[in-house]
Amino acid sequence: MEAHATRVVVSYPEDLSDWGRFQVEKPAFRAYLTKTLDAVEEGDEWEEFVGVGCCGNTLDVPLRIEAIEGADEVARDTDIEYTVREACGIRGGWRVQSAGGPV
Repeated sequence: MEAHATRVVVSYPEDLSDWGRFQVEKPAFRAYLTKTLDAVEEGDEWEEFVGVGCCGNTLDVPLRIEAIEGADEVARDTDIEYTVREACGIRGGWRVQSAGGPV
């Protein structure tokens, strides 16, 4: 058995904006997850802050663990992959950075 997870699949909702997807999928955010996640289980859900707009609105994205390969401990060399799940009514993207954004 591996000492840590070799691969973790994380899902985000289908209705996450292009801007939100860009924030979540960039290498720095993947690295952040490998540093901050500890033991994980399939089905674990949490919201993660991914950005703030100029008007002070934040974008928190609901993430979920969909699959784990190896052990349940996430390490810095664990591969983080993404998949898309059903929409959940999230509102974000450039609207987060404008007066017309979510309140």
